[in-house]
Amino acid sequence: MGRRAVIVDVVRTPFARAKDDGALRSVHPVNLYAHVLAALVERSTLDPGLVEDVITGCVIQVAEQSGNIGRQAVLAAGFPESVPAVTLDRKCGSAQQALDFAAQGVIAGAYDVVIAGGVEMMSVVPMRINRMGKDNEGSQFHQRYPEGLVRQGISAELIAARWQIDRETQDAYSLRSHVLAEADRPGAATDIVPIKVTNNDGIHALSLDDGIRANSTLEKLAVLKPAFETDEMSARFPEISWSVTAGSASQVTDGASAVLIMEEATAARLGLTPRAAITHFAVCGDDPLMMLTGVIPATRKLLARAGLSLKDIDVYEVNEAFASVPLAWQKEFDTEPARLNSLGGAIALGHPVGASGGRLTANLLRALEKSNGRYGLQTMCESGGMANATLFERL
Repeated sequence: MGRRAVIVDVVRTPFARAKDDGALRSVHPVNLYAHVLAALVERSTLDPGLVEDVITGCVIQVAEQSGNIGRQAVLAAGFPESVPAVTLDRKCGSAQQALDFAAQGVIAGAYDVVIAGGVEMMSVVPMRINRMGKDNEGSQFHQRYPEGLVRQGISAELIAARWQIDRETQDAYSLRSHVLAEADRPGAATDIVPIKVTNNDGIHALSLDDGIRANSTLEKLAVLKPAFETDEMSARFPEISWSVTAGSASQVTDGASAVLIMEEATAARLGLTPRAAITHFAVCGDDPLMMLTGVIPATRKLLARAGLSLKDIDVYEVNEAFASVPLAWQKEFDTEPARLNSLGGAIALGHPVGASGGRLTANLLRALEKSNGRYGLQTMCESGGMANATLFERL
């Protein structure tokens, strides 16, 4: 039997809404990520000097998040200077791609102990700050796409139109996310490492996700206006019925996550009990206008590589960038709804884009353990029309 990459532990910060007075806004992103790195090795009583690399997802790598934030956080966490780090950007799938690269490195023999994680402080470094603007219309990119691409919300509307997912279905799915996430608060607490924050009332320990709306109702969701409707987009896409609202979209959030990955024999030698093996990987590109549909071909590619069908999979985590994404995925594969995002998702918990992959992994592992299942599948749509898919086997 060859080398196997196994997950020993997963931790994350609480996820906090990204706004001017957001609960995590006073924390520098380097410190936020350093916090989960330090907690990860402390919980496993691991000598941080054994870590051979720290692979970090971060999408907007400018300002406070520039300069290889992974390396800065490794040093801020007190790891030995001998521990290297790299920072990557695969958009919303950045932390999942970090995990995939880490596991692939273990399987290939490049690492025995490695950390994969991610961080995004969306209240401090906003999205779209480094977007290709109209001043680049003469570029080769715009020569290929003369009408330009669209915001992800428009892509979510196009998905709803193509898969005939109406407003009521999206609202019901969104409410489900909040209900499940609220019910899972005790479970999520096992992954969350509290962090001290400063606000107008002084210093506090933040330990809870603050995006879950336990009092949400279908009636409240029904009065929200479509978030992306404009005259320009209505003229360009007459097929859109304008059903995507703030309530059926993932929340803009601050947060960080980290996953400890080892070669199986190394974990045994260190006296650590792995929770799951990471067995198969897929990444793909798809239509950049539809943008968020890559989860479908990525899932097919992953299952083909593993020699499995979706009926063999016990738990599915499909990132809730918008409600229409997991709903289209569910319709495409005719899956069992109860297995999909069974502990809530980004609509309720938030989506700090560089870090969300670790949160999905944490939920997936707990859902597998709760259901006594064997296989879990995680997939994330990504800006630009890409997606990652990863297969886990519970141990």
